[in-house]
Amino acid sequence: MTEWAAVLAATARVAADLDLAEDCVQDAYAKALVHWRTQGVPRRPGAWLTTVATRRALEHRRRADVARRKLPLLIPEEDVADQTFPDDRLRLIFTCCHPALSQEAQIALTLRLVCGLTSAEIAKAFLVKEATMQARITRAKQKISRTGIPYRIPHLSELPDRIEAVLDVVHLVYTAGSERAIDLARMVRLLLPGSAEAAGLLGLLLLTEARRAAQIGEELVLMEDQDRRLWDRELIAEGLALVPEAVGPAGRFGLMAAIAAVHAEAECWADTDWPEILGLYDLLVARWPSPVVRLNRVVAVSYVDGPAAALDQLPDDPALATYPYLYSTRAELLRRLGRSAEARAAYEEALAFTSDPAQAAFLQRRLTRDV
Repeated sequence: MTEWAAVLAATARVAADLDLAEDCVQDAYAKALVHWRTQGVPRRPGAWLTTVATRRALEHRRRADVARRKLPLLIPEEDVADQTFPDDRLRLIFTCCHPALSQEAQIALTLRLVCGLTSAEIAKAFLVKEATMQARITRAKQKISRTGIPYRIPHLSELPDRIEAVLDVVHLVYTAGSERAIDLARMVRLLLPGSAEAAGLLGLLLLTEARRAAQIGEELVLMEDQDRRLWDRELIAEGLALVPEAVGPAGRFGLMAAIAAVHAEAECWADTDWPEILGLYDLLVARWPSPVVRLNRVVAVSYVDGPAAALDQLPDDPALATYPYLYSTRAELLRRLGRSAEARAAYEEALAFTSDPAQAAFLQRRLTRDV
């Protein structure tokens, strides 16, 4: 599904309807499974899929005799920004992030359309039920159709109302596993060169991506155990250069980038400046008091004030009831305190809620060898 976003975005431009575009792309993928099995994978799979999907969209529009007067919602409106940033994926994100939609709907819809995630996968990311997420996505599509939201990058005067949601979406696209989010973050950064948060997001993604080679394996590798010689120093240098610009107004992504920068600047785990990280998390919690941020802050507390103090500050939030990192964090704190029986129970709880094989392998090793 690596070509999903580009194929869907190009098809949406032709289809003038999001549901139709999705149907056409899904049909193209179905045809590919049959055609490529006998004919071989084409040299440019994305171009092949786009051609098949857009042709089907055109045929559907001709048969239904629909044009701008009936389905104007995604007809592109060219402006300077569109000509400068011609990537259809970016247009699709800005369409999904229209201020007429709630922020939750904006992010969910873009994860569905840009990343091709299922409703179940998006629901898991949002810590909500699948039926709730499916209804949210459906309502968002209906509102786009009903209000005639155009398929274009907005004019510069409209960007302030759209940029926060767009940055949220690009960040979640990255956390969903798509490295193309870095390309999108670069586009947004070029579009808004004066935005500290756009700089912060790009810096955060670059600094996070720099550690990827040290994390690859059949088992999750904690940062303290990573071989820092494998970290990409070019990405780190590029990310660090963005941090001073990003942290000025103390925005969410600027603070997250600053935290990543402290880790990147440490020569080894023992050199990590945990008091600075804790101070940045205090600012981040005040700026964005999400349960996951509070949980991450607890980890910093454990290295400043000790695991016992951190254990007392674990968030008690229903949104984290099935979140495996809550239980694995609790297990790690208990392990460091030497409370092995309680640690094993917490690792087992984390394992029960974990679907990622690498995370499951790490937790299983903790259970069998480390506690």
